[in-house]
Amino acid sequence: MSQRTLNIAHLYPDLLNLYADRGNILTLVQRLRWRGIDVTVTEVTHRDTPRLSAYDLVLLGGGSDREQEIVGEYLYKFHEDFRQAIENGLPVLAICGGYQLLGAYYQLPNGQKVAGLDVLDLYTSAGTGLPRLIGNVAIDSPYGVIMGFENHGGRTIHHHDPLGKILQGHGNDGESGFEGVHYKNVWGTYIHGPLLPKNPGFADAVLATALEYAGQPATLEPLDDHVEQNARRAFLARRMPEVDIRLLEGDSNGVTAETP
Repeated sequence: MSQRTLNIAHLYPDLLNLYADRGNILTLVQRLRWRGIDVTVTEVTHRDTPRLSAYDLVLLGGGSDREQEIVGEYLYKFHEDFRQAIENGLPVLAICGGYQLLGAYYQLPNGQKVAGLDVLDLYTSAGTGLPRLIGNVAIDSPYGVIMGFENHGGRTIHHHDPLGKILQGHGNDGESGFEGVHYKNVWGTYIHGPLLPKNPGFADAVLATALEYAGQPATLEPLDDHVEQNARRAFLARRMPEVDIRLLEGDSNGVTAETP
């Protein structure tokens, strides 16, 4: 059995699991097991206290405004712990509502501000009368093309690097041309439905970073992803024909934490 073990925390699956986030966890687990790497997954519910020093990777999913408000109130008690852990390099993948919770606040259409973790220079507002940003989305990122589906009313503004540049879709605010955020080992994105099964290269980049953070060898053996890559090409050809399919020619795996 491999000596390598990765500890993944899935935060609040009882509340923030609106966008197939368990599928993202399964993808991470299976890609590790295919490589003979042991993995444990800790589900941290709203009744539990996060033990950030015990985790090598944290996933924070999305939920409704009501659930997001509940989690926001609870998480804020730990925001200084989160801030320190993130500054120390803890890998965090946050999707949709989880992405919004990384910022100072999420302002509801009625003007109420739901406090976030305030660990990134970021805020989100849902302006009255503005349409939801819905549809297939693809971005050009340092991890290759990341594709999926977006469905959010919030407009997110931040002062960090984006996750990628919009090829098709709306992104953070429907105006800037950028999607998501990347700060240290934190990734936030509005791409879900499901993010990691559709983007194995990004999944491996997240895993390589987490292994490095855990003090483990970060090089991942290549996997046979031809089914996933064929699905990616078919998805672009059928759903987003305006996106140049040749951008997928560089897809590969066997990544290390040094890439990009």
